[in-house]
Amino acid sequence: MAKYPEIQGGGSLILAWQARGKHILMVGGGEVAAGRIVHALNADANVTVVCPRSGLNDEVSFRISRNQVTYIDRTFEPRDLDGADMVLCAIDDPAASTRVWQLCKERRIPANIADVPSECDFYFGSVHRDGPLQIMVSTNGNGPKLASLVRKKIAETLPSNMGAAIQNVGVLRKKLREVAPHAEEGPKRMKWMSGVCESWSLEDLVQMSEQDMDGLLTHYKAGDIPTLEQVR
Repeated sequence: MAKYPEIQGGGSLILAWQARGKHILMVGGGEVAAGRIVHALNADANVTVVCPRSGLNDEVSFRISRNQVTYIDRTFEPRDLDGADMVLCAIDDPAASTRVWQLCKERRIPANIADVPSECDFYFGSVHRDGPLQIMVSTNGNGPKLASLVRKKIAETLPSNMGAAIQNVGVLRKKLREVAPHAEEGPKRMKWMSGVCESWSLEDLVQMSEQDMDGLLTHYKAGDIPTLEQVR
């Protein structure tokens, strides 16, 4: 057995990009654009859509009517890139798409040109969402439909209340940082939180109230991890 993991080239560096408050430009307003917009809005990004009104589908029109996005009613112009942190392009004009890509490269703005893997700094995967839980399956641009099938298989194996458990763990973790705020306690905090997640059942984590959390945290200093029943 190898001491260290074997390197498998050809993959992507899968990250969770913090898009809150960032400016994402969406070039296009069709079905693909609608899906991209949902992803961006779910990440609390500020989205601008540039597309002639004749090219909007019903969902993108709905987002515009609800002021969920900023809308520019015309075709793309280079000045639209001013202030953009990320660009998404989903239009049926290959030459125009490539021009958007080239301009983004000149300005060093990360971009995704739909259905053109060679003109993408990143790919969209198939995402399962349950509250704070997000699971993305990526095929590195090779088979989006297969990514969707794999994502569904994974989602079917997860408990229906996983999102609620994670939400509670997040609250507990925040409270722990208030109890033990110093950087030197980082390793102990991580070890203790790991112990709670490993020793408590999913049902316990779902049922845990803030009062239970406060009681549990009184055991942190000693490093103990009592059961939910003992806490109560």
